Amino acid sequence: MPNKVQLSVRSLVEYAYLSGDIESGFRTTTSLTEGTKAHQRIQKQYGEQDEKEVYVSVEIEKDGLFFVIDGRCDGLLAASEEDGLLTVDEIKSTSGRLPELLEHTYPVHWAQAKCYAYIITRDRGLDEITVQLTYVQVDTEEERRFQQRATAAELEQFVHEMISCYYTRAKQQLQHEEKRDRSIKELAFPFPAYREGQRKLAGAVYQSIASGHKLFAKAPTGIGKTISTIFPAVKAIGEGVLQRVLYLTAKTITRTSAEEAWALLEAKGLHMQVVTLTAKEKICFQEEVRCSKEHCPYADGYYDRINGALLDLRTNETRITREVIETYARKHTVCPFEFALDAAYGADAMICDYNYVFDPRVNLQRMFEERKKRTAVLIDEAHNLVDRAREMYSSTLDKAEFLEVQRAYKSKPSFTAPAVHAAAKAVNDYFIALRKSIGEQKQEVAKELPEQLVGLIEQFSNEAERELLSSNSGEANPQLLELYFRCQSFVRIAKLYDERYVTYTECQRSDVHMKLFCLDPSHLLRTMSKGYRSIVFFSATLTPLHYYMDMLGGDGEADYSVVVPSPFTSEQLEVGISPLSTRYQDRERTIDRVVEQIGRLTEQRQGNYLVFFPSYAYMNEAVERFLSANQDKIEAGSMRAIVQGTRMSEEEREGFLAAFQADTQETLIGFAVMGGIFSEGIDLVGDRLIGVAVVGVGLPQVGLERDIMKAYFDETGRNGFEYAFLFPGMNKVLQAGGRLIRSEQDRGSLLLIDDRYLQPQYNRLLPQEWLNYRVLRRSDKHYTVDPYTFDPRG
Repeated sequence: MPNKVQLSVRSLVEYAYLSGDIESGFRTTTSLTEGTKAHQRIQKQYGEQDEKEVYVSVEIEKDGLFFVIDGRCDGLLAASEEDGLLTVDEIKSTSGRLPELLEHTYPVHWAQAKCYAYIITRDRGLDEITVQLTYVQVDTEEERRFQQRATAAELEQFVHEMISCYYTRAKQQLQHEEKRDRSIKELAFPFPAYREGQRKLAGAVYQSIASGHKLFAKAPTGIGKTISTIFPAVKAIGEGVLQRVLYLTAKTITRTSAEEAWALLEAKGLHMQVVTLTAKEKICFQEEVRCSKEHCPYADGYYDRINGALLDLRTNETRITREVIETYARKHTVCPFEFALDAAYGADAMICDYNYVFDPRVNLQRMFEERKKRTAVLIDEAHNLVDRAREMYSSTLDKAEFLEVQRAYKSKPSFTAPAVHAAAKAVNDYFIALRKSIGEQKQEVAKELPEQLVGLIEQFSNEAERELLSSNSGEANPQLLELYFRCQSFVRIAKLYDERYVTYTECQRSDVHMKLFCLDPSHLLRTMSKGYRSIVFFSATLTPLHYYMDMLGGDGEADYSVVVPSPFTSEQLEVGISPLSTRYQDRERTIDRVVEQIGRLTEQRQGNYLVFFPSYAYMNEAVERFLSANQDKIEAGSMRAIVQGTRMSEEEREGFLAAFQADTQETLIGFAVMGGIFSEGIDLVGDRLIGVAVVGVGLPQVGLERDIMKAYFDETGRNGFEYAFLFPGMNKVLQAGGRLIRSEQDRGSLLLIDDRYLQPQYNRLLPQEWLNYRVLRRSDKHYTVDPYTFDPRG
């Protein structure tokens, strides 16, 4: 069978005609919808004999490779009376300025049109054809056209030159795929045997991918969920079921686990290219993130060097981590962030944040639909996606931002400044009127979209865009630029607004804060999931499963689900419940007893402990009292305490975890917050952690947003308290407690401090392996074990 290279016209021309810099200064944000409308408006002008959206395809052989190139031509206009030639029409929309002259047009646009023209002349036996570029401005609807005539021979030479340019890349990719598929067929599970539950999970993942379904997998901590999801997905690529895998994580530490899993498979013989994407702010080489050739040598001429950099990277590397990206980016002087993105689109797998798939502002826009159909998405720690999705699909604005811009542009010497000033003033005036109408209440919750404000925001965005476009290259006003993007987000979210949203407004002194608040993100998560072959949601704490299937956009009976029981025995974990009240109003009264309980846990055995609190304030107060009560031990060097900070750097986080060593000669107590960076995704195996205490039941703090959510879920027939408070809160508890037993050899003590753990509503959410607990009661001078230890589930 010949070596075939499937390639879209767009991919071919973009590869062959890449050149120039990462765009400096301000870039317009014409949406796909706006571009589609502009295309359709032009196509409505076509005559009866004209054709639109013409599918074209051609196969061209070069040195043993067969290139199958296809695409859709925007328009094929009937032969004119003047010269009798058909015209290929390629439509390009922009919210910026239109080209004035032929020499101002883009070579890549001509290349795309000529590629279509070549295929049409070949298919229809034409000797000559007219090639036309139609540019349209989406706001003003202004149109401008440029034409060239080309012979079939000229077009054939032109396309063959592009294929010659792409040939080395294609040959390298085919050789890689052949080696990859061979290695996958020979690949065995990387451990001598499956742990209990691993085979069940891996089988469910493979079956979901093979049948094209969603899977919701609840699998306990410690069974090896990462390798149990990655391994079957890799096998599916080898079987030709998949083309690529996206592994989504919420935290850097879980990203590392995925990298380690692929490294393990590579050590067993796998040949596969896996790219890790890192946030721009973290990977940028410059002190300040300013993506322009004037301020960054890695942006200057980026597209002149990127093809060579990618070829070098793909020829020599498979596990393309942040460190590898940085090495090659410096070698070829290319922006590491854009370089990683470009590498990821051609890789077999990528490891990245949730937002690359689910956030409408930053998702993988270059992931064409046909590629999505052969892509599986593995979502690690999927319980985190509910609140993350609410954040992605919500948007906020503040009056103060518009007042600042209004003042800044009142007397600014530019042609567009008066319009910016007027537009900012109109928004500011709207907020002033709103503040007056709200009055002494200070808060307002509405179930309708503020249409008038959205219109004013759109007008401000248009004026801000014109001002930003008129700025000198790389010198856009950062204050205006930031507000412009916030306004774009607001308008984008406004288009998603439906019965699952509310608009809430809070007034603080002279400022006004407004939020389009997504209460139920399930519909939008379901929408963003469409097109992918399979989505696998997995976590140790998808409890209760029906809640997460509902909130993560499940499709009911069409979905698969699997619950893997814990492989660990109750003898590995000693669980105690101390029935003290940690409710906010009782904390001052009970905090000394809480500290005493933590002391009793940590004095049982020398080693490392983690203690989790529901808030920083509560934690810090308890830490102060604990240090005071144990000052003699700390001074003697037998005890040490470390405390999670509010904004820890990566180095500080690593230092915190590095303190938990198995061969410690002291008792180390780490104090942290539930739901924070140390309460999930960390592996402190064996004696690196021998005890955990969880103070409270993790309920989110009572406030406006949670109250709104509770009311919404009550109104929609679900239990508002459970959906807004109980389930999210207990998830934090399960994650924190899950840090303790990570392997078959681990042993440890878990202390749950709160009387609500004994109430049925909370107790039924505890894992089965926690239910053999002891209830600790306090007598006058000591704590005793309650004589009626029992399993409340019978």
